[in-house]
Amino acid sequence: MTDLADRRGMIVGVDPQHQCRPALAWAADEAHRRHLALRLLLAVPPSHDTRHADVAAHHIELRRRGAEALTSAASWIRERHGKIEVITDLLDGVPAPALCRQSAQARMVVLGSRRLGRAEEFFSASSVVVPVSAQANCPVVVVGEPEHVTQQPPYLVVGVDGSQASRAAVAQAFDEASLRGAGLRALWVWPPPVVSFTDEAEAVQERRRLLSETTAGWSEKYPDVALTHEVVRGHPVEELARASEHALAVVVGRRGRGGYTGMRLGSVVHGVLHRARCPVITVPAL
Repeated sequence: MTDLADRRGMIVGVDPQHQCRPALAWAADEAHRRHLALRLLLAVPPSHDTRHADVAAHHIELRRRGAEALTSAASWIRERHGKIEVITDLLDGVPAPALCRQSAQARMVVLGSRRLGRAEEFFSASSVVVPVSAQANCPVVVVGEPEHVTQQPPYLVVGVDGSQASRAAVAQAFDEASLRGAGLRALWVWPPPVVSFTDEAEAVQERRRLLSETTAGWSEKYPDVALTHEVVRGHPVEELARASEHALAVVVGRRGRGGYTGMRLGSVVHGVLHRARCPVITVPAL
């Protein structure tokens, strides 16, 4: 157990139409590492489909399917880690707001990704990735692909830009790396300017100083985590996506709280959610 771990459990959002095994596996392994309970949550949205003459019967059928999906997911997790406490919770309500409300009592929320396009994410009523990542009260993990456990030595990537949000991401990243016996790449991506009026070497040096300042003290707290600093020129989404190709996870900070649709999530975080080739951990500002 680490300083950041507590007795709040983890939540996994279950989709009855797309049961994402990588997300269930990630959550089960994380709960096992942290000795936490795992709560499987499925919210059944209200029925507004006028094609069904008996709306009540239709809703009952949706709840039945939801209960079956929860039972199946719980059985799969118990086969993977028999000693984990698994709780199933079937709620009524729109999935994204329900998960955001429940996140106040969670250590972490884990979601599978259906790899929807950006427009689909905004306008699909069943989409949860963007709105939950934007509004949850705790870190949100989006698992579209499994961790790259064959990479040796293993490592995580954390995006740093000097903000309070990235400081929170650094704290989370060190904790995750320590739990996995992995290294940590702290990456500051510096977009190339259209016209440069500054000394390039001096500007790079300043960003290295800020990167060191943001990560200061954490290596002493986590001496088992090998830390590397990297300042890279390029587009932040493209560089973080490239760094994710062999990583266990990418950790990014989230500034503020977005609206229901998540339109204020931030272009970099939003882009990384869609482009990363490993799990993405979005961390709210401290």
